[in-house]
Amino acid sequence: MKLINGITILLIYQLVGEVSVMLLQIPVPGPVLGMTMLFLTLLLRGQSDESLDSVSTSLLSHLSLLFVPAGVGMMVHFDRIINEWMAISLTLLLSTIITMMASAMIMLFLKQRQKNV
Repeated sequence: MKLINGITILLIYQLVGEVSVMLLQIPVPGPVLGMTMLFLTLLLRGQSDESLDSVSTSLLSHLSLLFVPAGVGMMVHFDRIINEWMAISLTLLLSTIITMMASAMIMLFLKQRQKNV
C-alpha cells in the first residue's frame, strides 16, 4: 500500500504540473514544474512521507533504465543532432557551468547558515 500511495503522490504532482503549464502557457515541461512543486512542498513541510521515500528509493535504484528512451531518441534523431551539434554543445556547456555555479552558491549559503546556527 505504501508504494501505491507514493506513486499516487508523484503522479498527482506531475498532473498538477501538466495542467499548470497548459493553463499558464509557460515553456516548461509539466513534470519539471510538478517536481518543483513537490520539492517546495517537502521543503516547507520539513519532511516527506514514508511512502514517498520508499517509491523514490525504488525509482532511483532503476534510474539507468529511464535513460533507455532518451538513448533511443538520440539514435532516431541522429541526423538532426549532427546538423545542430554546435547549438547542442553550447547549451550543454552553458548549462553545466550554470549548474556548477548554482551548486557552489547554494553550498556557500548552507555553510554560512550552518555557522550561524
